[in-house]
Amino acid sequence: MKERPRHPFVPARRQDTVRQELTALLREGSLTAKELSGMVGISEKEVLEHLEHLRIALHGRLDMTPPRCLECGFSFQKRERLKKPGRCPVCRGERIVEPSFTIG
Repeated sequence: MKERPRHPFVPARRQDTVRQELTALLREGSLTAKELSGMVGISEKEVLEHLEHLRIALHGRLDMTPPRCLECGFSFQKRERLKKPGRCPVCRGERIVEPSFTIG
């Protein structure tokens, strides 16, 4: 079996910084971290890290639609973390709608 020669991963050239791209996308409408990840081409974890910085830089204009449990309807209104929670504190369900973000 022949092995293919490995080529190093070369990222695409960007005109804007990642945060500028995220800001432009969020001004257009509400998106989840997973959707942003696919559009910008970085991991979800990196998107969340950039969103934390954007929240500070935008002085609270980054709006988050809170995650919600699909089983009991509990809404995570007071949650400060941007990452989707693992379980619902009320029913222990794991079917939770991801938070979405927009710039207001």
